[in-house]
Amino acid sequence: MSFSLNFKGEQQISIEKGQSILKAALAAGIPHYHACGGRGQCTTCRVLVLKGEEKLTPPTSNEQAIKKVNKFPDNIRLACQTCVLEEGVEIQRLIRDEIDRFIFVDDYAADTVGEIGELRKLALFFIDVRSFTPFLEANLPFDVIHLMRRILGIFKNCIVQYKGEIIDTAGDGLYAVFGLDSTIREATESAVLAGFKILEDLKIYNNTYVRPYFNHTFEVGIGVHVGNVVVGNVGIGLSHNLTVMGYPVNIAARLQAATKELNNNFVISALAYRLLKNPPYSLDCGYLNLTGVSNAYEVKLIGQPYQSISASPTGKLLNGPPNPPLEQISRHSGDMIKGKN
Repeated sequence: MSFSLNFKGEQQISIEKGQSILKAALAAGIPHYHACGGRGQCTTCRVLVLKGEEKLTPPTSNEQAIKKVNKFPDNIRLACQTCVLEEGVEIQRLIRDEIDRFIFVDDYAADTVGEIGELRKLALFFIDVRSFTPFLEANLPFDVIHLMRRILGIFKNCIVQYKGEIIDTAGDGLYAVFGLDSTIREATESAVLAGFKILEDLKIYNNTYVRPYFNHTFEVGIGVHVGNVVVGNVGIGLSHNLTVMGYPVNIAARLQAATKELNNNFVISALAYRLLKNPPYSLDCGYLNLTGVSNAYEVKLIGQPYQSISASPTGKLLNGPPNPPLEQISRHSGDMIKGKN
């Protein structure tokens, strides 16, 4: 048994009983977009029901979940999840032209990860150059840009070597993620290995070039955390940027920012540390108070003290007996609370 289905402003098509609106539209040559492949995991095939809402099958569990999250009204349906039961249904596609496609998902990024936005558990990696401002003020613009390119090149090579993905750069630092194509344990291992490789390669670069020619030494601060984040592409035709957002990203960024006060160039959350198969030696551990974060975070210091930066006394970790009560020692954003070794 078949029915007629009217796509307002486009054409009237035939749809079989039990056939989804999406499949019928595609069979009729209507370029109905469906980024998730028609599995009810995105909203790009949604339609506005103009007539005959009661003549459609009820929302599936997948559609109900999506409609609840997006607060869709009853007359918005997912074409991939909806079938026609009777004659007299009229609908309108909501993503119909190239402008709409650029806003939601464009052809360039159709095969990339996170195209429509998805929840993933990733290792989050932040790194920033320390002691850069004095160098910037004392040297020519050409030298500043040249050395920064070399340093960012070191970062990039190490991150790519361990299958990380650079998400953003800002000034003399960057933000990367690991785990887009691996398990969270593998991702955390890779993030830590990439960090140690950067520290080693930067040391070589300092000794062979920066110190001899510029009488300067660059140091970095690295912060690593893990957590569930939203991965998606927010390009609108001007760029095709993969974006990773979420509360754990803020934690990772703050861990990196706290490295100077803690006088250690590599700080990792205890949550991430426990995922490591062969965890490196931890110089110390404790609980870190972070601005805007209600709960203190347990962290591990797995790097080395800075050579050219004096750490703030309030940022030092205090040793204590096993399982001591938490005792706040300061109110600074990167201050530590007593914790066990």
